[in-house]
Amino acid sequence: MHYTGTIWRPPYEASSLLLEVTAGCTHHKCKFCTLYDDLPFSFRMSPLEVIEDDLKEAESRLQLWKDRQITRTFLTGANPFVLKTSRLIEIAERIQNHFPGNRSIGCFSRITDVALKSDKELLELHDAGYDYLTIGVETGDDNALEFMNKGYLSKNILTECKRLDHAGIHYHFFYLTGISGSGQGEAGAEATARICNQLHPQIIGASMLTIYPDSELYAEMQKGNWQEETEIEKYKELKTLVEHLDIPVWFGALGASNPIPVQGRLPEDKQEILSILNEIIERVSEEELRNYRKNLRHL
Repeated sequence: MHYTGTIWRPPYEASSLLLEVTAGCTHHKCKFCTLYDDLPFSFRMSPLEVIEDDLKEAESRLQLWKDRQITRTFLTGANPFVLKTSRLIEIAERIQNHFPGNRSIGCFSRITDVALKSDKELLELHDAGYDYLTIGVETGDDNALEFMNKGYLSKNILTECKRLDHAGIHYHFFYLTGISGSGQGEAGAEATARICNQLHPQIIGASMLTIYPDSELYAEMQKGNWQEETEIEKYKELKTLVEHLDIPVWFGALGASNPIPVQGRLPEDKQEILSILNEIIERVSEEELRNYRKNLRHL
């Protein structure tokens, strides 16, 4: 199998076939991000013949485990949904040829990738099996989105995700706790909840901002242009987000960037989640949480 650099996938794609169709990110300008800095290029598409070779290899390996079937494929890379609709459909057809039992195809997507597709193309992609995209919206705080150079604003999140709803393509959100900066986290969480409450994310997965010295955000901090939230502030921000979400959604803060994992279904588990967050805020010291962050060498 051809894999380039570190392969990132959401926790819930653990059982999916991981198929590289792109490497890197077309945007590659978010100030906090260092995920693709190990690549010698910003973005690259995999040739169709390489994708075909990988599918053949995966098929041959699967024959060794006769009781296992591939029912979902996850396309790797920062934002494979940026590819032209014709290429995405070609990839879907090749997956189906090798794995007839494959029922859906997921990938990371930027909001701007959805904007590139017409409503007709989104329906075609839905029919080809594309479903449950993972979108790093990060926040609904426009000031933070603009400062971090995400390349879109909250109104774009609303517009494009409503188009996905209309096409029948489900989606998951990644939320980045701490992105609004010191003193702004809870307001940013409220703004995010207002956006999410108008949409239909199936999952909201929260990661905590971890700033590495080779990021542009670190340089901004050194210049005094931005101040990081404390670790306790981040948990207060998470609490505010959960308090203000009023849609049915699975919520989880489970990745390595979260010192203490929290998860549950909203609204059923809201009070239990809030109780855990309150316990962390009241009983876990800033020093303990900060030590965890300092020793987090890689996400």
